[in-house]
Amino acid sequence: MSEPEVLQFLYQFDPVRPELVTDADAWTEEEVRIGQAHFAYLKQATQGGVGPAIVIIEAESEDEARNFMENDPFVTGGVMRASLHPFRASLIRK
Repeated sequence: MSEPEVLQFLYQFDPVRPELVTDADAWTEEEVRIGQAHFAYLKQATQGGVGPAIVIIEAESEDEARNFMENDPFVTGGVMRASLHPFRASLIRK
């Protein structure tokens, strides 16, 4: 039996407060805590790798990808809004 096709998705963050992108001092202690949880979430998903600035994930369905995105601590903590975009990579480094 063949393995299910793995699809690729990316999600993009849009900060709830625009100054989060331009002013490192604008982050509250709670937002910093949420950011650390976000990094740990991505690090675990990449099995110890460095979390990306733009999140690209592989999933078996759009629902699975959306669920992953919606459970990102940046999203659940209300620091960032995220939007999901399916795509297909032309070339992938092995």
